Amino acid sequence: MLAVRIEPKLEADLVRLASETGRSASDYVNEALSAYLQDRADMLQALAVLERNEPRTRLADVRKELGLER
Repeated sequence: MLAVRIEPKLEADLVRLASETGRSASDYVNEALSAYLQDRADMLQALAVLERNEPRTRLADVRKELGLER
């Protein structure tokens, strides 16, 4: 279990959303935290790849090569 303090406005919005949808505030907090942590992990992984300075291919070039130009 983890206790956190959130801003009163954010808490009110969360409580209202939970009430309107019949889901618990904890469900929404868990969902949001999970998405944030995944996004953060993805960003850190992308930065690590960029730091390796490997050759890159532009998306437009990949589309052209695959015949997917618009």
